[in-house]
Amino acid sequence: METPNDDKIIKELTPQEKKLATSGIPRLVLYYSIPTIIGMLVNALYVVVDRFFIGQIPGVGTDALTGIGLAAPILNIIGAFALLVGIGTAANISLHLGNRNREAAERVIGNALVLNLTFPVILSIIGLFFLEPLLIAVGASEATLPFALTYTRIMMAGCIVMFLSFAMNHPIRAMGNPRRFASAQLLGAISNIILSPIFILWLGLGIAGAAISTLIAQSISAMWVFAYYFTNVSGRPVVTIKLKNMKPSLKIILSIFAIGISPFFMQFLGSVITIVANRSLLYYGAIAFGDADHAVGAFTVILSISMLFLMPVFGINQGAQPIIGFNYGAGNISRVKQAFKYSALYSLAFCLVGFIVVQLFSAQLMSLFSNDPALNEIGTVGMRIILFTMPLMGFQMNTANFFQSIGRAKISVFLSVLRQGLLLIPAYFILPRIFGFDGIWFAMPVSDTIALLITGSMIIREYKILNKRQKSLDTGIES
Repeated sequence: METPNDDKIIKELTPQEKKLATSGIPRLVLYYSIPTIIGMLVNALYVVVDRFFIGQIPGVGTDALTGIGLAAPILNIIGAFALLVGIGTAANISLHLGNRNREAAERVIGNALVLNLTFPVILSIIGLFFLEPLLIAVGASEATLPFALTYTRIMMAGCIVMFLSFAMNHPIRAMGNPRRFASAQLLGAISNIILSPIFILWLGLGIAGAAISTLIAQSISAMWVFAYYFTNVSGRPVVTIKLKNMKPSLKIILSIFAIGISPFFMQFLGSVITIVANRSLLYYGAIAFGDADHAVGAFTVILSISMLFLMPVFGINQGAQPIIGFNYGAGNISRVKQAFKYSALYSLAFCLVGFIVVQLFSAQLMSLFSNDPALNEIGTVGMRIILFTMPLMGFQMNTANFFQSIGRAKISVFLSVLRQGLLLIPAYFILPRIFGFDGIWFAMPVSDTIALLITGSMIIREYKILNKRQKSLDTGIES
């Protein structure tokens, strides 16, 4: 079997493909990951900045912050569909390029654009029609509902720019251009960081200003993404958008969904979990503290801070994905295993740093978002417990990404559903009945520990399969 290490094949590869096929794996993972990490960290930072300024709105900061927390799971469900298309497209492109089938990759990107124009229209119509009962169902109170409604209506009405800036950006990374991928994220994030205080505080638009500034920033990012496909600003893309490839193909769309379904479920279940957690927080928070909204507000801040520490892991996973996918498609099994190994090691390093910071400075981190002593006290304890198993989270996410990158969609979906659906949701129902309010905080560490044991056994099994495939390739049985 020919692989990209053959001299004849090497000459036919683009510069980006040559890097994927021949560069040293430790540096290659960093080359792809660092720009993505920077982009995602700044991306997470602008969410944090939004919530920081929302928390500073005079007189209503706590209620507005809680309203954002209640709106987040609904908006994250829309984001799950963007992940479905974006990650599914990127992984398919990596596999096709590894097989040296550029024409198939271009058909994928054409169908992806159609999906990115169709999904947001449908989701916006459905979401806006049912928005108020949905927010009430997730626990919005009389005090927090107006803030949640205002923010979510604006974001839903403009969600098409989120799809175009986010889902169409991931294929750029898969084509071997991680810096361009990160630059689009940075451009949107920095724009939002600049615009947020202007719209929220200086123009006095409050929570509506947060939504407007976010949509403007995403529009700027979307224009930069499409400049890559249709201009030569950063060189000709490996895969281009052609009108003939935009004819919907059920086979191609299903191939995108097959791989993208894992991150979709992860994001979707994350939203369901947030809803379940918020309901538990409202019920047990009222019993424990006499004020349910403070508990939800504290949880909102904890999720925002955890995002900052876990974004590097997402960045490493996205950086490793084209390396794993390309080399798996090309039959370079040793490079596939090396890419997974180093992505796991780098993720562990970031998670350990995050663990130390959270355990030592949780009170200080909470005080950045709110000057409400009750909210900060609840959140300080919760943050230390919830993020106690942060180092375990990295490996579990690395493993799900690995199976997704090699096209093992069923296993990837199972691992995504395992922690968040099969373990975490039941934990939110069971543990508070045993331990009271603190049981809500313990749900994540318990689920992470059990998930790690199952995930570890599955990656060991997969390595045995990879070793057999490697022997087959080495002896020439596979052709």
